This record gives sequence, C-alpha cells and structure tokens, in this order.
Amino acid sequence: MRYRPLGSDPADPRLGRFIPDDWRHVERYPLTALSDDDRPTRAPVVIGVNWYSAFDKPEQDETSGEFFIAKAGVGKLGRIRGGHCVCLEPGGTPDTDAWYGFYDQGKEGACVGFGWSRCMSIFNGSEYTARWLWDSAKKRDEWPETNPGDDNGTSVRAAAEVLKEAGHVLWDDSFKNDDWQAREKYVPEAKQGIKAFRWAKSVDDVHSVLANPRADELGAVPLLNSWGPGYPHRTYLPDEVLAKLIDEEGEIGVPTDR
Repeated sequence: MRYRPLGSDPADPRLGRFIPDDWRHVERYPLTALSDDDRPTRAPVVIGVNWYSAFDKPEQDETSGEFFIAKAGVGKLGRIRGGHCVCLEPGGTPDTDAWYGFYDQGKEGACVGFGWSRCMSIFNGSEYTARWLWDSAKKRDEWPETNPGDDNGTSVRAAAEVLKEAGHVLWDDSFKNDDWQAREKYVPEAKQGIKAFRWAKSVDDVHSVLANPRADELGAVPLLNSWGPGYPHRTYLPDEVLAKLIDEEGEIGVPTDR
C-alpha cells in the first residue's frame, strides 16, 4: 500500500496512517457545525498527518524545558517520511506515565489504533487493545490491500467509525501474546466507544477543544507519540506547522459525546 505523497511505501513501518480517498467525513461533520455550547472542551484530539524527517528527533527547549519538534518552523521540515497518527493531550495533563509505556506500537504500522486508543484511555481511565482497533479499521476502510495480519496502516476516519459503530475492547493481560487471528475473537463493548465525532479544520479549533493552557502559552500542541520510551512523553508541535499539516489533507478527529 503506497503512501500517496511518497508514491511508495514508507521506509519506517511505524508510519502507518493513510490519507482517505475522499473527504466526505470532514465535509459532512465539521466541528464548526456545532454550536459553541455543544463543542467539547478539555478533550483529546486525534490527528493523522504527514510525518516529516524534522519530527524524528525532538529537542528540549532551554527556556520552557519542554520537548519540541520542528521548532525552526515550516521552512525546515525536511522530507515527508510517511503518515502518522497521534493523540493530542488536553488540559490538565491527564495522560499517565503508565500509558506512556503501555501504548508502544513497536515496529508495526498500527499508529491509528494506538492514537485512538490513547484518546479513549484519557476519556475513560482504562487501557484498550490498540491492535484490535487497528485490525478492525483495516477491515472497514476503503482499501482492499489493508487486512488484519498485514503491516499496512489505515485512516483515522476508519478507526473512528469502528469506535462509533462497535465500541472498543478493554485490555486484558491475557491478550499479551495474541496474534491477529486471536484478536478476531475479541468482543468489543459499545459503551467503550464513542457516540459521535467531528472534524476540526483549523489550529484554533484544535486549541479550543484541548483547552490546554500550556499549549496556548507555547503556541504549540502536545503530541502523545506511540514510540515508547525512546521518544519524549509529551512533545510540542508549533501551531504554524500544525496548520501546514492540516492543509496537507490532515485528519483532525474530535470525539464530541463526552
């Protein structure tokens, strides 16, 4: 499965977010269609975007003490290496050190499953079976090449639709060594999913949903990457870079039922 901006498969198998073939979800369900009172606040956001080489190695800012990627701005992003999905952390820093370790996707292209599962953990305080969601989204998306058991990625939209229609599977330690065939037998719970979702179109939309004072102060959004302890727990992405990623067919998913 080729990543559209590259015209080839990403060299890094972790970069498993694909760009949808159409944009019906954003056109039909924009966040801006909700009234101000109905828009979520202090809620996580799940993004699927192009991943540039400048994002690979975060650097700690001497003034703020926070880790940043692409702090030099849009002019020094390097090359697109593939597509990635991550969860953005809302105000209150609700993500835990335990989840930082738990949501490590390894070398698989499972980022969409991990990004959405991290979001659901922030909502519900439970751990979820991210690879089940990855498998299920591949069965739902528009590409016949993506199937459970392969290392292909999927779209942010496909996983959101699975969470809305089927729910999610709570993690159990007995799942640790299960393969995709074992995961086929898992039974999701509707109450562990979402009832509705919308799509943000701007950086201002994202900041309003996150309601994260630290993010507002820094002019950046905090990524919760799924690459394990080799990548900082929270890494800030400047607003101007996020705006570019949105313009490059970025999917910015916002659960709206909490």
